Amino acid sequence: MARQTLVLLISSIVFNLCGLFASGSDDHSRPMILPLYLSSPNANWHHRQIFDGRRLQRSEPNSHMRLYDDLLANGYYTTRLWIGTPPQQFALIVDTGSTVTYVPCFDCEQCGRHQDPRFQPDLSSTYQPVKCDINCNCDKKEAQCTYERRYAEMSSSSGVLGEDVLSFGNESELVPQRAVFGCENIETGDLYSQRADGIMGLGRGRLSVMDQLVDKGVISDSFSLCYGGMGVGGGAMVLGSIKLPPDMVFTHSDPFRSPYYNIELKEIHVAGKPLKLNSKIFDGKHGTVLDSGTTYAYLPKDAFHAFKDAVTRKVNFLKQIHGPDPNYQDICFSGAGRDVTQLSKVFPQVDMVFTKGQKFSLSPENYLFPHTKVSGAYCLGIFANGDSTTLLGGIVTRNTLVTYDRANDKIGFWKTNCSELWKRLNYSNAPPPVPSAFDGRNTSVEISPSIAPSGLPDTVIPGVLQVGLISFDMMLSINNTIKPNFTELAESIAHELELNISQVRLMNYTHTGNNFVIRWAIVPAESANCFSNTKATGIIRRLKEHQMHIPQKFGSYQLVKLKVEPQMKRSWWKQHYWAVVVAVIVTSVLGLLALGTWLVWKYRLQDIVSYEPVAARAIVPEQELQPL
Repeated sequence: MARQTLVLLISSIVFNLCGLFASGSDDHSRPMILPLYLSSPNANWHHRQIFDGRRLQRSEPNSHMRLYDDLLANGYYTTRLWIGTPPQQFALIVDTGSTVTYVPCFDCEQCGRHQDPRFQPDLSSTYQPVKCDINCNCDKKEAQCTYERRYAEMSSSSGVLGEDVLSFGNESELVPQRAVFGCENIETGDLYSQRADGIMGLGRGRLSVMDQLVDKGVISDSFSLCYGGMGVGGGAMVLGSIKLPPDMVFTHSDPFRSPYYNIELKEIHVAGKPLKLNSKIFDGKHGTVLDSGTTYAYLPKDAFHAFKDAVTRKVNFLKQIHGPDPNYQDICFSGAGRDVTQLSKVFPQVDMVFTKGQKFSLSPENYLFPHTKVSGAYCLGIFANGDSTTLLGGIVTRNTLVTYDRANDKIGFWKTNCSELWKRLNYSNAPPPVPSAFDGRNTSVEISPSIAPSGLPDTVIPGVLQVGLISFDMMLSINNTIKPNFTELAESIAHELELNISQVRLMNYTHTGNNFVIRWAIVPAESANCFSNTKATGIIRRLKEHQMHIPQKFGSYQLVKLKVEPQMKRSWWKQHYWAVVVAVIVTSVLGLLALGTWLVWKYRLQDIVSYEPVAARAIVPEQELQPL
């Protein structure tokens, strides 16, 4: 279980781009909305909050792009970003604690096996290296600027800097923009082992995506994050400003206090009572920092023990048990029930109190995570930090719209249902697609435009459509030309899509070199004529959003075609097949019974009829025939 996915940066960027980015644009500043979606559509529970009718209104036109993965399952959320012309796709962690956006480079000396193929500058007609000058550290050839990032959990990323076109997908109104990003040569630690390709930096800094887009004048200097609740996921990310609700709770964020997004946390209340702590305890080192790249929350040692003791006293009727991972001394409680919507009746409310007494309330889902081995048990997602910094990760802001108003140096909190936020934003008009050159295809391998995944339907399945067959083509890029074990691969696909192995059928395959294009068919269960709408939705979403995790020995895969076919109208014979079979069987059985009964009756009748012996008959004189 990951303690920290991407935590506070402990070395600064070794590159200064003052004056490198041109500001100003003919395009108006427009916020960019990015909805988040749950990694698994078949969660064990669903958290639904009652809305009070307040609507989040837009002050400007919005564009959006999707986010994927789940906070607790993966430790992060990712978004799809396309780089180059034609575009190459990457899954990047959304991280407010990082400034540089980087992806693995094609010649990376030490990069892990990630979700997508590495970036190939030679395949992009718009790529330009950032040439070495006095404002940056240079590579060994003194030709290109370099970057290096190190994180507190001992992971790191380093490489060269390049400039290319960044595209935000077909659903975005924001047209592709040129930006500087990192092309990785070496990655270590969690960055090496994670499935995501790299990082999308939203922190403060000249290399941040936010800073670059703001400098171009294409968005306002504000963005928001909204993570879905426990077991639900979903939500939205907003790049740019929107008209926020009047009851949003704001706190000052001092950009000079630290290079991270900090807030002025003064007190923590548990069940209405403040923890007996000096308010300065939350102001040590970097202060209280919000970091979307960190999964859990970390308090200074004294604050953690005070918080743990206060919560434990309130739930002393629950049994305290060991955590799911023996390597960590988690504080866990059993007997709370599986319904997460009822946790507030068991666990206390926690309040964060800011300067001037502003108070923001946390639900139990904001400081608990489900025990993975004991049903109905939950563990504290708040831990003791190794230093005096208070670090608040994504768990604290679930079902909370957090607005980073950088222009006004403040951060706001508003409790809401993040899974439904996208609908509440009233996006009734679909935005126009980006130019066809930026259709979202990953061109590391050649894919026909007619079967590119950008043409896949966004919404899942209309309620009137009964899906009878789902077929898709997947491209495998493996390290050798040996034919993969299709039976094992089918078992892996069935497991990932939560199907029976009999529902996954190999249609055909072709291969060129190390690339195999395999066509699969997903059929309904034997007892069903079609998929349920929910099941079909889940299968299609997982395929579209690249959520299948196949064994590494099969290499990386890419979805190149997806086809959904409605339930076929069957002939009268097929529709009544079983009825006819049953009728034939019943008729045959009845016929055999009738025949058997008749034969028995006839046999017994022969035994009952008596015949007189010949001697007992009357002797009749033989008569001659009369002449004609």
